[in-house]
Amino acid sequence: MSDKFDVIVIGAGPAGYVAAIRAAQLGLKTACVDAFVGKDGKQALGGTCLNVGCIPSKALLDSSKQYFNLAHNLPAHGISVENAKVDMATFIGRKDKIVKQFTGGIGQLFKANKVTPFFGKGKLLKGNNVEITGNDGSKQTISATNVILASGSVPIELPFAKFDGKYIIDNAGALDINEVPKRLGVIGAGVIGLELGSVWNRLGAEVTILEALPDFLAVADQDVAKIAKKEFEKQGLAIKLGAKLTKAEVKKNEVALTYEDKDGAHELTVDKLLVAVGRRAYTDGLLAGDTGVKLDERGRIVVDEHNHTGVDGVWAIGDAVRGPMLAHKGSEEGVAVAEWIAGKAGHINLDTVPWVIYTEPEIAWAGKTEKELKDAGIPYKIGTFPFAAIGRAVAMNEAIGQVKVLAHAETDRLLGVHMVGPGVSELIAEAVVAMEFKGSAEDLARIVHAHPTLSEAVHEAALSVDKRAIHKGN
Repeated sequence: MSDKFDVIVIGAGPAGYVAAIRAAQLGLKTACVDAFVGKDGKQALGGTCLNVGCIPSKALLDSSKQYFNLAHNLPAHGISVENAKVDMATFIGRKDKIVKQFTGGIGQLFKANKVTPFFGKGKLLKGNNVEITGNDGSKQTISATNVILASGSVPIELPFAKFDGKYIIDNAGALDINEVPKRLGVIGAGVIGLELGSVWNRLGAEVTILEALPDFLAVADQDVAKIAKKEFEKQGLAIKLGAKLTKAEVKKNEVALTYEDKDGAHELTVDKLLVAVGRRAYTDGLLAGDTGVKLDERGRIVVDEHNHTGVDGVWAIGDAVRGPMLAHKGSEEGVAVAEWIAGKAGHINLDTVPWVIYTEPEIAWAGKTEKELKDAGIPYKIGTFPFAAIGRAVAMNEAIGQVKVLAHAETDRLLGVHMVGPGVSELIAEAVVAMEFKGSAEDLARIVHAHPTLSEAVHEAALSVDKRAIHKGN
């Protein structure tokens, strides 16, 4: 048994590495255990998000947007470029370079904050001991007063469409395709399916998305979802709702699909199939049988409102627990738990965690949807404003979408803000701040917004709640 730590974090994703750094900042002797291996065969801190999720997908989204703009947006500005082409080695290489930069950056942050990294798979044993199994099979055990479980999540695999890494791929595989497929099938019209489907669609792939649910983006406000779906289809994405995949077979370098919808069975042949039907908590091999830590029916670690497992000194955060599987949610839980361990007042409000989908147009929201308010019987009023009436958006040639504000009909308190349009991944932060401070639509309406900016859409939507928007009819 090696020397004892104050805190051991299992997992170095955006929940775990942030928890480790914050714990170390608070004077706690901290270790972080992670087994992720980078392309170079070495430990790569940052988890799924940094290595094969948030960051590399945004790199490819931005690169593909630049290429798409050459043919579809720049001509409107009087700019023409002929014979544009994509060098796939550079395209993928740029993404890999960005990933390497940030994984190395976390390593430097660990050094600066005196966090001790361990390379291997961590397993919680009884008594807050952690067994670390290296990639070579070697084992060692370390212990701590507190252990934070941040094991993250993994893609859900369909039994009849198992990942083979070549023809049937997960999100990681979709980030490393070495040539643009002629036909790409995507199972699931969620965040991953839409973002990665958009990347390859922009580069010229014929993309078909099969979504089993009858509604598009059921988790989002449906007014926003309808605008987004219409725009995605204009861009060339074929989105089929209520379409359930029943069979996927690899035949002669193709994938033959069978799916069913309200009209019966259909067949579709694609060159590659991205399965993006969701993710599940990764708790396989994480817990010894006698730790006392409980899992729910979905395999998530059971925690209370302070992310405590009920076992003395054992906490859990991020994708492995309840709540949205979002990097920033996990990071804030990591900070909160580190502060609770140090005897400080940690804070995480799951009701105001923002969601963002980085498509074009972007989609973002925080708080309740209109359907959720209706189902809960909460009286509300609505204000909306289109980007088509925003000078900055029109000047950018990106005037698609709107901002929608939901406020309590009696108190005017902000209940939800939903956006689809240019730059809304940044605009949503204003709504989150207002909601955290229990702000009202009137508060947003009385704040001066610079002109001309995209943020004026938020201002006007808030004014619209009480039918006093200036630049549209009420």
